[in-house]
Amino acid sequence: MATMDVVPVGDRMTVTMWGELDLGSRRLLPELYDMLALSGGGMDLRLDAVGFCDCAGLNALLDLHARAVEQGKSVTVRSCGVAVERVLDLTGTREMLMGPGRAEDAAPPAPPEGEGQDLRAEVAQLRRAMQTRPTIDLARGILMASFGLTPEAAWSVLVRTSQNTNTKLHDLAGDLVGTVGGTTLPERVQRQLAAAVAGANRPDEAPAHPAAGPAGKPE
Repeated sequence: MATMDVVPVGDRMTVTMWGELDLGSRRLLPELYDMLALSGGGMDLRLDAVGFCDCAGLNALLDLHARAVEQGKSVTVRSCGVAVERVLDLTGTREMLMGPGRAEDAAPPAPPEGEGQDLRAEVAQLRRAMQTRPTIDLARGILMASFGLTPEAAWSVLVRTSQNTNTKLHDLAGDLVGTVGGTTLPERVQRQLAAAVAGANRPDEAPAHPAAGPAGKPE
């Protein structure tokens, strides 16, 4: 899991992170928001020791950047390792987070022959994840409010239901958001959703014969 060290430098905060920037890294956001509020001009990130970064980690950085913009401040990635740099390049967010002119600094090496197709697929997946994020976040919020789940548990329920019903995650999220307007989830999705929620609420117990109501909630 990602950890960090914060040092005030002038009117800015220098934040050094190491570990992995993934879904779990969002737990750092409240403290980062506090440090941002205390700063005069914003925050500088040193991510050289981050060994892994995925879309969830990138979204955390983008949330922090957006919060800074709202406050008239800035969040800038001053240095980073290969893992972060690759995600920034693939998603086109390098200039946003590293500042104008930094995009020309040391372009990433071309992938070995034979990996081009995998790289293009990864780019498509990352961009699709960024586009579908609002719907997925809404679906997580619905699960959190309906079943009293933590953000991590709600994410786990979404992923587990997606896997068990062979439904794409963003499609499942869209269907869940649609239930607010009165649509009904398919019965098999309701069953798997109820089982996933039961497992999230009772992680040490295997749910036995969960039942689902018309909106996908356990009866």
